[in-house]
Amino acid sequence: MRRKNMSKMAPRVLRCPICGSVAQIRPASEIYHDPQRTDELYVCKNYPKCNCYVGMRRGTRIPLGTLADGDLRHLRIRAHRKFDQIWQSGAMSRDSAYHWLAAALGIPYDQTHIGQFGTYHCQEVIEKCDRILAMRQSAQTA
Repeated sequence: MRRKNMSKMAPRVLRCPICGSVAQIRPASEIYHDPQRTDELYVCKNYPKCNCYVGMRRGTRIPLGTLADGDLRHLRIRAHRKFDQIWQSGAMSRDSAYHWLAAALGIPYDQTHIGQFGTYHCQEVIEKCDRILAMRQSAQTA
């Protein structure tokens, strides 16, 4: 009989980067006030006073990034949307886009996860993606 890889299921101890409290696993339906949500989140123990949380990879207890407050979560969403436009437009493959982003940010490829980024790197992603998209747009109209 095959053993399951428990590293995918084992809870991780995460700490809130804002207040230092331990994160707890809570139903997303409680946080989003949406009974249709069936996923779970890592949420700061001091929520809602401390508004930090992060999602998990589907079917695991692996966090999608670091806990983030509302401002950083929205900035990450903006950064991801810009970045996704790069590879979804066909400018490059998804993997090539991640290699490009790693080089553009000067970080290792295996650390290129927008869910791990803070404010500075998210702003850099948006700026660099805007430049690439603008160049692509001007090349198409020329």
